[in-house]
Amino acid sequence: MSIQWYPGHMTSARKKAAETLAMADVVVEVLDARLPAASSNPMIHELRAFRQRPCLKLLNKADVADPVATKAWLDFYSQQPGVKAVAISCKKASDVARIPSLAQQLAPHRNDAVKPLRLMIMGIPNVGKSTLMNALVKKKVAAVGDMPAVTKSQQRIDVSSRLTLYDTPGMLWPKIEHPLDGMMLAASHAVGVNAYHELEVGTWLAGFLLEQYPELLKGRYGLTTEGMDAVGVIEAVAKKRGCILKGRGGELDLEKASQLLLTDYRTGTLGRISLETPQLREDRLKQTFEPPVSNAIDKD
Repeated sequence: MSIQWYPGHMTSARKKAAETLAMADVVVEVLDARLPAASSNPMIHELRAFRQRPCLKLLNKADVADPVATKAWLDFYSQQPGVKAVAISCKKASDVARIPSLAQQLAPHRNDAVKPLRLMIMGIPNVGKSTLMNALVKKKVAAVGDMPAVTKSQQRIDVSSRLTLYDTPGMLWPKIEHPLDGMMLAASHAVGVNAYHELEVGTWLAGFLLEQYPELLKGRYGLTTEGMDAVGVIEAVAKKRGCILKGRGGELDLEKASQLLLTDYRTGTLGRISLETPQLREDRLKQTFEPPVSNAIDKD
């Protein structure tokens, strides 16, 4: 699935970000710990590379990600020059409190009131940037919502005489080329719902969970997953949760079942899940992706 979801404000946001980056010392890139590479906008790398700015990568939502996969990503990023990575939850005050000092290590020359540390907070939609901003400033300065692209304009906040923050809107790139990246971003609610079919994404997620986390499916829905395929998982969830189309003779509502599965993943109700690891991503990029095909997901 090739995602094309690029609201108009993102074009102006990119231009403004490029201008502001000239004044920033460190890029703080907020990623979704469940899909760090897929949730990293390549334009952010291009902008900071042009300005030669170091990057603090925050693997947010680490509390709902697979800790083994997160450790692999931290090891992966630790090998990149000018990059420091840390796993956090923006909802934990103790995690957020560490961020200024971690960023300071990347710009040791900006350490007093004469030369305050200037951080530029960047990332794609719905990865937790607004929650992070509010926690850093210790008051509500950014709108928070469970929908992509809540923040639409850039703002500067002087936290203290030693720390300045630049908050930027969540920015995707114009076209997400790799289909699996599109699936992961859609599953994680980083793009608007009008850009994808929930049944297609839910079916992909079901197949991934069958392969990587079958025990979590069993634990959440009481399924017997042996011999089951992805569409079978969606059908089983529909039966377990009573997803029936009204006036259709007991026909299963697979769309609703997909929504339930996606919500359980997004909220962490299913358990701690990561959709990619460095090795899995490397393997996927070598493959040709075919979306799940079944009469059960034919919308016509």
